Amino acid sequence: MNSKSKRSKRQNIVLPGLSDVPEIGRWLWALQDTRERTFEELEGLSDEVLNWQPSPKESSIGALLYHIAYIEADWLFIEVLERPIPQEVEAQFGQGVRDDNGQLVQVGEQSLQANLNRLSQIRERLITVFQEMSLEEFRRPRSFEYYDVTPEWVLHHLMQHEAEHRSQIGAMRAKAGTETSRF
Repeated sequence: MNSKSKRSKRQNIVLPGLSDVPEIGRWLWALQDTRERTFEELEGLSDEVLNWQPSPKESSIGALLYHIAYIEADWLFIEVLERPIPQEVEAQFGQGVRDDNGQLVQVGEQSLQANLNRLSQIRERLITVFQEMSLEEFRRPRSFEYYDVTPEWVLHHLMQHEAEHRSQIGAMRAKAGTETSRF
């Protein structure tokens, strides 16, 4: 029996159970599926590879994870809740998301577990906010100087954003010679 057959069967069934509002629950399920796939991509990743920066202009995997969490917090508080990011959330980051040259900040030596914890803590806040949201609020446009946005679109954007960076993470693992074998 090989290791692939030992894994449990993947359930690709959308379930709305994360919210009393089925439309919101389906979006939250998809968001969680996106995160599970990201965590699968990180399985077995050493802290050495996590913090490895392939070149001065490229980000480490750790910087990408920091960025994913920061952007999720930013969209949650600024666009969805229409208020500044609370100090206790900002404290999880310590610095902005980009440096003076517009590059993602390099976060230094951090463990994979610290990154997973930050991602999970931000996600728990987001899930709680959306679980308490009515369908009307979920679809209510928020108006900003350059765009209008709904919380529904924010979830779409966060899934796409994370999936694109997950692809980068996979490419970086391949470059480092530590690809996962999920399938």
